[in-house]
Amino acid sequence: MATRAETVDHLRDLLAPLPLTARKMFGEYALYLDGVVVALVCDDTLWIKPLPGARALLPDCDLAPPFPGGSLYMNVAEALDDPDTVRAALRSVARERPPPKPRKKKKAE
Repeated sequence: MATRAETVDHLRDLLAPLPLTARKMFGEYALYLDGVVVALVCDDTLWIKPLPGARALLPDCDLAPPFPGGSLYMNVAEALDDPDTVRAALRSVARERPPPKPRKKKKAE
């Protein structure tokens, strides 16, 4: 089942003032903070990358793949009752992830 755009809009509103941006990918969404992917929204559920800072802030979140064959992410559906903690976890992931690599320019033919 693909994620609805309304779900992504709701999550971005709930987690404001974080400047989250969303990008649709294969019917699901990736959420970006400071130019890096910090979470996925799959099947209308928020999944955060399980880096140490996020795990420390949200220790009770289950780890599971957000889609078949995917890597393990933290299912934070239950944690959304405390948006301040979820915001802190997303900020932590953004700090712990390496910055995106610059894209190579295509050579003119």
